[in-house]
Amino acid sequence: MPTDTPPAHPKKTNAVVALGGLRETLGFHIAKAAVETGKAFTAFVSEPLGLRKVEYSLLLILQANPALLPKQLASVLSITAPNLTTLLDKFEQQGWASRLPNPEDGRSQLVHLTPSGRALATRCEEVGADMAAHWVARLSQAESQLLNRLLIKLYGASDAPTSDVTSDVTSE
Repeated sequence: MPTDTPPAHPKKTNAVVALGGLRETLGFHIAKAAVETGKAFTAFVSEPLGLRKVEYSLLLILQANPALLPKQLASVLSITAPNLTTLLDKFEQQGWASRLPNPEDGRSQLVHLTPSGRALATRCEEVGADMAAHWVARLSQAESQLLNRLLIKLYGASDAPTSDVTSDVTSE
């Protein structure tokens, strides 16, 4: 009579673990990469500047755009309006941003960085460059640029340079 016996234990505890079907599963690799990028973000941004990813992103977006509607910010950050309001309240309390009436439409507000917020955003750009240099140690500049364009295409940004991505991928 056959019995259910557990599989034999590997003789080496440091044996390579087979990934099976996960080897070709994009979501698995994106999740693994997210862990690694999260560690780098913590080391380069969170620990020295005390910022969360969404705060860092908001600072850089506002640095690149002198005035944006909250609706635009919520959309690009993929957060809800109530979460953005909480975030903007914190930014105002910290003196990093202000909400001013929209001169084109008095019913809405535009979000601007303050001088203090611009200084912090500039510091974010500096640590962002350091973080990018960390990744270049693992990827060539061309690989990094291609990966960036592919990820933009993957999450469906309307400004993704899809023709460039397709030609890069098909030419390799």
